[in-house]
Amino acid sequence: MTSTQKDQHGARSQRSQEADKLHRRKGEKTYSCDECGKDFSRTDSLKTHQLIHSGVKPYSCDLCGKSFTQPGGLKTHQLIHSGVKPYSCELCGKSFTQSGGLKTHQLIHSGVKPYSCELCGKSFTQSGGLKTHQLIHSGVKPYSCDLCGKSFTRAGSLKIHQLIHSGFKPYSCDLCGKSFTEAGSLKTHQLIHSGFKPYSCEMCGRSFSRAGSLKRHQLFHSGVKAYSCDLCGKSFTRAEGLKTHQLFHSGVKAYSCDLCGKSFTEAGGLKKHQLIHSGVKAYSCDLCGKSFTQAGGLKTHQLFHSGVKPYSCELCGKSFTQAGGLKTHQLLHSGYKAYSCELCGKAFAQSRNLQKHLVTHSGIKAYSCDFCGKSFSDKHYRNIHLRIHTGNDVYCCDQCGKLFATDAQLKLHMFSHTEERPYKCDLCEKTFKSPYHLNIHQRIHTTK
Repeated sequence: MTSTQKDQHGARSQRSQEADKLHRRKGEKTYSCDECGKDFSRTDSLKTHQLIHSGVKPYSCDLCGKSFTQPGGLKTHQLIHSGVKPYSCELCGKSFTQSGGLKTHQLIHSGVKPYSCELCGKSFTQSGGLKTHQLIHSGVKPYSCDLCGKSFTRAGSLKIHQLIHSGFKPYSCDLCGKSFTEAGSLKTHQLIHSGFKPYSCEMCGRSFSRAGSLKRHQLFHSGVKAYSCDLCGKSFTRAEGLKTHQLFHSGVKAYSCDLCGKSFTEAGGLKKHQLIHSGVKAYSCDLCGKSFTQAGGLKTHQLFHSGVKPYSCELCGKSFTQAGGLKTHQLLHSGYKAYSCELCGKAFAQSRNLQKHLVTHSGIKAYSCDFCGKSFSDKHYRNIHLRIHTGNDVYCCDQCGKLFATDAQLKLHMFSHTEERPYKCDLCEKTFKSPYHLNIHQRIHTTK
């Protein structure tokens, strides 16, 4: 290179640097990524970003194998394994490995959300959150899973999803043994055991461990459902709810149980189902001793003891403990039946009723009459048939086959199949399986 060429090259380099400085001062973002369209104010920032699309990640974590495009990303990640979190929130006590994480978190408490979506009105504390959200409306999902075909708007979301297929779960809960693919998921889970729920709903009093969970819950009270299904018209408060619903129409169930063969549209559904086979029920009711595989199941059960039913039907006044129960009930009044049988055309308001109906076409008759041996595909029809022999409505125990004239008698009988004795006498501390037998016993103390 001649001295003249060197001078020209140096002049161009200087002009480029000066241009970068000018753009930075003005806050302009004139450098765009050809892959995803993201804008940057500096050329070096664009080059750093483009490494994401190249897929080259030479820096790997020795503890979990996660790789990164830059050494700084690896160092930041390693702080997760160290457990060091020097930056704490004064309002809720949550701690972070970096000061930037704390600042981002504090915006949640401030309530300031200057970035709003023009399509649905949802607001965000940061511009990045708005951009990520807008991808939902655009429908662009350039990152697809090679194993199940599920697509995502961001490469990071695809990577997190792929951990489900790998089965690698390095983060385990010390209290219940449940394992997770990410440290953040473990932390969220541990809040269940801590019982710390600083975020409460002003409408119904329900409390949550995270602000995001409270916001999602409040959408139910608002009644706003911006996402509708094109096939059946059912609407949802969140885009995720619509996506999950649409899987039912597609019929694709990529996740199957190895023990019984039952398949599910989502990996989460399979995980919940597998708890049934494990027999682990870590969550127990203090009132009656009934145990559940998940904390949500226990909470739903406890509503029955409380007697609180905040969701009422405007047409008939019937009330329910959960919003889902009210929605299911309202389908009866609407007459809308979105699930039809392809064999006979009979329509149903709920998918589970359609599935129960399909058994009649399969020829499987698992319920038999103890008097004459006639078999039926549904327990309800078998019980109706039993009236011929008994002259009354009959309720049959699934455990031993014993018949009862009333549903109350059957429920009382079911206590005989459990070893739990949750009902205790206050006077002599003797325990009983049912409240009925406790009441009979207490007469001993009251009789003169």
